[in-house]
Amino acid sequence: MAAPSHVVPFLSPSSASASLRAPSGRRASAHLRCAAAAGQAGFFTRLGRLIKEKAKSDVDKLFSGFSKTRENLSVVDELLTYWNLADTDRVLDDLEEALLVSDFGPKISFRIVDTLRDEIRDGKLKSGAEIKASLKKCILELLTSKGSNTELKFGFRKPAVIMIVGVNGGGKTTSLGKLAYRFKNEGAKVLMAAGDTFRAAARDQLEVWAERTGSEIVIDKDKKAQAPSVLSQAVKRGKREGFDIVLCDTSGRLHTNYGLMEELVTCKKVMAKALPGAPNEVLLVLDGTTGLNMLQQAREFNDVVGITGFILTKLDGTARGGCVVSVVDELGIPVKFVGVGEGVEDLQPFDAEAFVEAIFPLSIEPRLSSDLGIFSNVWSFATYFWRDVRDWRTRPGIFSPDMDGHVI
Repeated sequence: MAAPSHVVPFLSPSSASASLRAPSGRRASAHLRCAAAAGQAGFFTRLGRLIKEKAKSDVDKLFSGFSKTRENLSVVDELLTYWNLADTDRVLDDLEEALLVSDFGPKISFRIVDTLRDEIRDGKLKSGAEIKASLKKCILELLTSKGSNTELKFGFRKPAVIMIVGVNGGGKTTSLGKLAYRFKNEGAKVLMAAGDTFRAAARDQLEVWAERTGSEIVIDKDKKAQAPSVLSQAVKRGKREGFDIVLCDTSGRLHTNYGLMEELVTCKKVMAKALPGAPNEVLLVLDGTTGLNMLQQAREFNDVVGITGFILTKLDGTARGGCVVSVVDELGIPVKFVGVGEGVEDLQPFDAEAFVEAIFPLSIEPRLSSDLGIFSNVWSFATYFWRDVRDWRTRPGIFSPDMDGHVI
């Protein structure tokens, strides 16, 4: 059925004046529609604020979720605690290696280390604590300069439509279920769409999540429907029945399969036809254990379907937390959520400051670092001095005892 036309005809001055004398009922109806739109926008504003506040209160979950990455970067404290000016090049080389091992990527690692080297050379950094603070500042600037808009875009009218895409096994359906749980806890009315029509267990898995979170779900009852049809029905039902959010699942697909990637374009088109402006968000789920290998996936999906944000999963099971910085810096697309555990509440809204604090061990105390640096310099001098004295005393003819035991 064709959508009703919303083209406004040209109004002559006489017709324009007539329109100003329209019945008061029409003006009242328009006023009610504006008030309803404002109310919907206010709901989404409150929802976004609640999610952000929840992220601030769940810093402990984020901290524990990045324990393996933090353990991998513990060498940073070991290097900077005993740092002294003479060992700057060696320490920075080891620091660069630690960043590379944590999958920050060569470009970012080299850029950070070069920045630190210049600041040390200019006399701006004089202790290990100051170097570490500058390191964290560099990483935070990389995240906020290109991926600062980490909040979900719900739009200004209901329902907000969120589309989840990604390769096989990345955790799309699980992430969708956890999103539904978070939205339901904040008072939103959620509708799920089982758009993964390829995987046999996907529909059953999503039905379990729907029951677990108290959400409604749209499925292909005859098990023969295509994904665009299911998603279109879900968006129409969400609009008709006044749902706040429609979460659309899709089938996993390799980014190298052109035919399957084009199906995502079709899915977007049918959703936009059912509700102009949909989807509000297209979130790409990336497996954090793949590290920098995820970059090519992200590029391909972004070129085809236009990604608005990332969900990085399984970061609790890997020491490659630096990939978060890499994917933001390479593509300029923000990370919206990170998976830091298997629990239903372990899909956390991404907060750049909390992330930087979570991947590094506790800060070095400036006074301790300074004192240890002085001690290190004194110890180095004493070691070199004793070695010279030892070498001097063992030279033939110098301090050598004669036959009677007297030193010559």
